[in-house]
Amino acid sequence: MEKMHMRVLTGLGVAAICMAVSISAGAGSIEKLKAFISETQSAKARFTQSVRDADGKKTQNASGSLQFSRPGKFRWTYEKPYEQLIVGDGEKLWVFDKELNQVTERKLDKALGSSPAALLAGSNEIERLFNLNATGMKKGLDWLEATPIDEDNMFSKVRMGFNKTTLEVMELHDHFGQVTVIQLSRFERNPKISADTFHFTPPTGADVVSE
Repeated sequence: MEKMHMRVLTGLGVAAICMAVSISAGAGSIEKLKAFISETQSAKARFTQSVRDADGKKTQNASGSLQFSRPGKFRWTYEKPYEQLIVGDGEKLWVFDKELNQVTERKLDKALGSSPAALLAGSNEIERLFNLNATGMKKGLDWLEATPIDEDNMFSKVRMGFNKTTLEVMELHDHFGQVTVIQLSRFERNPKISADTFHFTPPTGADVVSE
């Protein structure tokens, strides 16, 4: 099974880093996203992640947990079907593949760029990096579509579905028709998170690759 961590976080994310929004039910999807950026400084959540190919066939599934502290600090842990850890410490992005005992190190600003991680865990300048379009209600969720202004971005668009008070689903569409779907649960907004959570030291004996 191809591992999806770098595709989501460096392209995300998350995804890095997608979190819930606490806001009035009457607000639209764009207002909810902007409220998230301005009001949510830290968060914890569980996530499930699936990938569909261009024909709509589900090809991959994963699950785990995530934490973040804006701007630029996050910890994204894959637990199933493989163990991997992604840490952004504010300056560098670290990816630890336990099975391979390999660590990949990158500069955080280059890794995030105008990715979905930058959209949700980066700065407040959303509309400098993305064109935002509210696309209305579908299956009980209020949807927002974000299109990267940078045409070299690996994602063609990012779709976010909000229920009355939270961001519930994030869809990452690439240029080959693949869709990565991230669903959130057990959200905690603005919890106290130890600074050590976003510190990473490569394990002794691990192969470290710098990019």
